[in-house]
Amino acid sequence: MSTTFPETRSAAGADVPDDVTAAVHDVARRAKVASRALATASRATKDAALHAIADALVDAADEIVEANADDVERGRADGMTPGLLDRLTLTPARVGSIADALRELAALPDPVGEVVRGQTLPNGLRVRQLRVPMGVVGMIYEARPNVTVDAAGLGLKSGNAVILRGGSAAAASNTVITGVMRRALEAQGLPGDLVQSIDAYGRPGSVALMRARGLVDVLIPRGGADLIRTVVEQSQVPVIETGVGNVHVYVDASADVATAVEIVMNAKTQRVGVCNAAETLLVHKDAAPAFLPAALAALSGAGVVLHGDAASSAFAPESVEVVPAVDADWATEYLALELAVRVVDSVDEAIEHIRTWSSGHTEAIVTNDLRAADRFVAEIDSAAIMVNASTRFTDGGQLGLGAEIGISTQKLHARGPMGLAELTTTKWVVQGDGHVRP
Repeated sequence: MSTTFPETRSAAGADVPDDVTAAVHDVARRAKVASRALATASRATKDAALHAIADALVDAADEIVEANADDVERGRADGMTPGLLDRLTLTPARVGSIADALRELAALPDPVGEVVRGQTLPNGLRVRQLRVPMGVVGMIYEARPNVTVDAAGLGLKSGNAVILRGGSAAAASNTVITGVMRRALEAQGLPGDLVQSIDAYGRPGSVALMRARGLVDVLIPRGGADLIRTVVEQSQVPVIETGVGNVHVYVDASADVATAVEIVMNAKTQRVGVCNAAETLLVHKDAAPAFLPAALAALSGAGVVLHGDAASSAFAPESVEVVPAVDADWATEYLALELAVRVVDSVDEAIEHIRTWSSGHTEAIVTNDLRAADRFVAEIDSAAIMVNASTRFTDGGQLGLGAEIGISTQKLHARGPMGLAELTTTKWVVQGDGHVRP
């Protein structure tokens, strides 16, 4: 049950008014100019700006939460699912956590200038490949105001200017947050145009951004399947594809029951409206008699709607209702308190199911069999594989990358959580002493 993004969906082929194109292109040009201020900025300058933004967000928490309440109320009236409402909602504590993520980001090494590889050639030429910023990064994303801050912070630390298109669902929140960040940057002597929003231009603005090739260096969509597909298929700007999360947990025959129940509960219920939440549970037939009664009871007790095959339904306690699963359930990213459940005969059948239905995001195995774990890791081609750990750890902060700008399910140029290094490219620097090629 992927979300949609009406401001972008089916819009890429639409005509864009000339004044909107001109306005968005002007934003991009100003972003390009602003990004030059970071080209020579020291790490100390960038880190000070990140701390200033974090402090400013905390100081403005009441204003941000008040604006967010308007977005949440509008979303509730429009029938937004509980999972998506949770993803949209900001509280003072969540604003504080967003600010803390910026401070953690400031503590990370600066990727700009890192020598990826280098050598002195036999002819005396000194060759280095260095990390450098992308330049201008565009973001098109859905009802996640935390992404507004994550994108700005990661962009700043990696030397990039960002252009944000956050969608109408979080419009009030994003307006306030963007204003707070711009003022904090300017107070630090950096251009406010390092962070700009084009929300005011609506759907035509999204299309204009997708067509701003040469002005925007890379575009990152983050959200539901419709949004990502539209941007990937229609953008004229190079795209890093973030993927939807049809995420699987496989409980192997050797799994410890208590451990498996805890991992599955965390993967499904810790936060449901996120791409690394579990959507399908696969259980080996030999684990099912001991594991499934306890797991299904716990899941149902937490309010999870269960969609099960006949074999898994047979293990449900009388008090637990299981809806018969259909093929659509294996393909669905619920982003809600719903879970598809299937019993499989072997690790081979689990792997084949995942290969058939996975979106390539995250898969987990719970097992005490090293051979089964090794096969699962080797044969599943997803961006992240968890062994005896919750799928909720597929996250830049949890994996030590700091805040992430998204989780890529493609293979070029980044895969998995995209942190600072993934927002850079490289350049070659060759130093000689009057060398000429013979």
